[in-house]
Amino acid sequence: MDLTIRDGRLGALQPTVTKPHPDFLSQVGEERLRALVNDHYELIRHTKIAFMFPVDYEEDFSKVKKHAADFLIQLCGGPDYYAQTRGDSRILARHTRFRIDENGRRIWLECYAELLPELEREGVDPKLIQSFWDYLNTFSILMVNTPRVQGSGFE
Repeated sequence: MDLTIRDGRLGALQPTVTKPHPDFLSQVGEERLRALVNDHYELIRHTKIAFMFPVDYEEDFSKVKKHAADFLIQLCGGPDYYAQTRGDSRILARHTRFRIDENGRRIWLECYAELLPELEREGVDPKLIQSFWDYLNTFSILMVNTPRVQGSGFE
Protein backbone atom coordinates (compact mmCIF):
# COMPACT_ATOMS: atom_id res chain seq x y z
CA MET A 1 0.00 0.00 0.00
CA ASP A 2 1.08 3.53 -0.68
CA LEU A 3 -0.32 5.89 1.96
CA THR A 4 1.55 8.93 0.67
CA ILE A 5 -0.42 12.16 0.99
CA ARG A 6 -0.84 13.94 -2.33
CA ASP A 7 -0.21 17.65 -2.49
CA GLY A 8 -3.35 19.72 -2.55
CA ARG A 9 -3.68 23.45 -2.75
CA LEU A 10 -6.55 25.89 -2.70
CA GLY A 11 -7.14 27.06 -6.26
CA ALA A 12 -5.22 24.17 -7.84
CA LEU A 13 -6.72 22.10 -10.62
CA GLN A 14 -9.42 19.99 -8.99
CA PRO A 15 -8.65 16.28 -9.16
CA THR A 16 -10.97 13.59 -10.44
CA VAL A 17 -12.40 11.70 -7.48
CA THR A 18 -13.02 7.96 -7.72
CA LYS A 19 -15.11 6.16 -5.12
CA PRO A 20 -13.52 3.27 -3.22
CA HIS A 21 -13.94 -0.15 -4.78
CA PRO A 22 -17.28 -1.58 -3.55
CA ASP A 23 -15.53 -4.74 -2.37
CA PHE A 24 -13.81 -2.60 0.27
CA LEU A 25 -17.03 -2.42 2.27
CA SER A 26 -17.74 -6.09 1.61
CA GLN A 27 -14.40 -7.10 3.11
CA VAL A 28 -14.32 -4.56 5.93
CA GLY A 29 -17.98 -4.68 6.89
CA GLU A 30 -20.11 -1.89 8.33
CA GLU A 31 -19.18 -2.53 11.94
CA ARG A 32 -15.44 -2.41 11.26
CA LEU A 33 -15.79 0.68 9.07
CA ARG A 34 -17.65 2.40 11.90
CA ALA A 35 -14.84 1.39 14.28
CA LEU A 36 -12.26 2.79 11.82
CA VAL A 37 -14.10 6.12 11.67
CA ASN A 38 -14.43 6.18 15.46
CA ASP A 39 -10.71 5.51 15.89
CA HIS A 40 -9.91 8.18 13.30
CA TYR A 41 -11.82 10.83 15.20
CA GLU A 42 -10.33 9.70 18.49
CA LEU A 43 -6.90 10.36 16.99
CA ILE A 44 -8.08 13.76 15.77
CA ARG A 45 -9.07 14.57 19.35
CA HIS A 46 -5.34 14.86 20.13
CA THR A 47 -4.25 16.90 17.09
CA LYS A 48 -3.98 20.56 16.19
CA ILE A 49 -7.27 20.32 14.30
CA ALA A 50 -9.29 19.09 17.27
CA PHE A 51 -10.73 22.60 17.64
CA MET A 52 -12.72 21.99 14.44
CA PHE A 53 -14.70 19.21 16.11
CA PRO A 54 -16.89 19.13 19.23
CA VAL A 55 -14.37 16.99 21.10
CA ASP A 56 -15.45 18.35 24.49
CA TYR A 57 -19.11 17.45 23.93
CA GLU A 58 -19.39 13.67 23.74
CA GLU A 59 -22.94 13.55 22.40
CA ASP A 60 -22.12 15.98 19.59
CA PHE A 61 -18.78 14.29 18.88
CA SER A 62 -20.56 10.92 18.65
CA LYS A 63 -22.92 12.44 16.07
CA VAL A 64 -19.97 13.63 14.00
CA LYS A 65 -18.54 10.12 14.04
CA LYS A 66 -21.89 8.57 13.13
CA HIS A 67 -22.49 10.98 10.24
CA ALA A 68 -18.98 10.36 8.89
CA ALA A 69 -19.39 6.58 9.11
CA ASP A 70 -22.86 6.73 7.54
CA PHE A 71 -21.44 8.83 4.68
CA LEU A 72 -18.55 6.44 4.03
CA ILE A 73 -20.75 3.34 4.23
CA GLN A 74 -23.12 4.86 1.68
CA LEU A 75 -20.23 6.04 -0.50
CA CYS A 76 -18.75 2.53 -0.51
CA GLY A 77 -21.99 1.04 -1.80
CA GLY A 78 -23.70 0.21 1.46
CA PRO A 79 -27.12 1.29 2.70
CA ASP A 80 -28.01 4.97 2.34
CA TYR A 81 -27.93 5.71 6.08
CA TYR A 82 -26.51 9.17 5.46
CA ALA A 83 -29.24 10.14 2.99
CA GLN A 84 -31.91 8.81 5.35
CA THR A 85 -30.75 10.96 8.25
CA ARG A 86 -29.05 13.95 6.61
CA GLY A 87 -30.52 14.15 3.11
CA ASP A 88 -28.35 14.91 0.10
CA SER A 89 -24.69 14.77 1.12
CA ARG A 90 -23.74 18.32 0.02
CA ILE A 91 -20.46 17.47 1.75
CA LEU A 92 -18.55 20.44 0.36
CA ALA A 93 -21.29 22.88 1.31
CA ARG A 94 -21.56 21.41 4.82
CA HIS A 95 -17.86 22.11 5.38
CA THR A 96 -17.67 25.69 4.07
CA ARG A 97 -18.11 27.10 7.59
CA PHE A 98 -14.82 25.47 8.59
CA ARG A 99 -11.47 26.94 7.61
CA ILE A 100 -9.76 23.92 6.09
CA ASP A 101 -6.23 24.50 4.87
CA GLU A 102 -3.70 22.07 3.41
CA ASN A 103 -2.02 21.49 6.75
CA GLY A 104 -5.31 20.63 8.43
CA ARG A 105 -6.10 18.28 5.56
CA ARG A 106 -2.76 16.57 6.02
CA ILE A 107 -3.36 16.07 9.75
CA TRP A 108 -6.80 14.59 8.99
CA LEU A 109 -5.26 12.20 6.46
CA GLU A 110 -2.35 11.26 8.72
CA CYS A 111 -4.87 9.95 11.24
CA TYR A 112 -6.31 7.60 8.62
CA ALA A 113 -2.82 6.63 7.40
CA GLU A 114 -2.00 5.54 10.94
CA LEU A 115 -5.04 3.25 11.11
CA LEU A 116 -5.33 1.70 7.65
CA PRO A 117 -2.40 -0.75 7.95
CA GLU A 118 -4.35 -2.52 10.71
CA LEU A 119 -6.99 -3.46 8.13
CA GLU A 120 -4.33 -5.23 6.08
CA ARG A 121 -3.17 -7.11 9.19
CA GLU A 122 -6.81 -8.16 9.65
CA GLY A 123 -6.83 -9.67 6.16
CA VAL A 124 -8.39 -6.92 4.05
CA ASP A 125 -6.99 -6.90 0.52
CA PRO A 126 -4.36 -4.12 0.30
CA LYS A 127 -5.68 -3.13 -3.15
CA LEU A 128 -9.08 -2.42 -1.62
CA ILE A 129 -7.55 -0.44 1.23
CA GLN A 130 -5.60 1.50 -1.40
CA SER A 131 -8.83 2.35 -3.23
CA PHE A 132 -10.27 3.73 0.03
CA TRP A 133 -7.10 5.71 0.73
CA ASP A 134 -7.01 7.07 -2.83
CA TYR A 135 -10.57 8.32 -2.39
CA LEU A 136 -9.80 10.02 0.95
CA ASN A 137 -6.56 11.49 -0.37
CA THR A 138 -8.11 12.90 -3.53
CA PHE A 139 -11.49 13.98 -2.16
CA SER A 140 -9.88 15.78 0.76
CA ILE A 141 -8.14 18.09 -1.72
CA LEU A 142 -11.59 19.40 -2.66
CA MET A 143 -12.26 20.19 1.00
CA VAL A 144 -9.41 22.72 1.23
CA ASN A 145 -11.12 26.11 1.28
CA THR A 146 -8.57 28.31 3.03
CA PRO A 147 -5.05 29.28 2.05
CA ARG A 148 -2.30 28.20 4.41
CA VAL A 149 -2.34 30.62 7.31
CA GLN A 150 1.13 31.70 8.39
CA GLY A 151 1.52 31.55 12.16
CA SER A 152 -1.44 29.21 12.52
CA GLY A 153 0.62 26.60 14.31
CA PHE A 154 0.13 24.18 11.40
CA GLU A 155 3.45 24.85 9.67
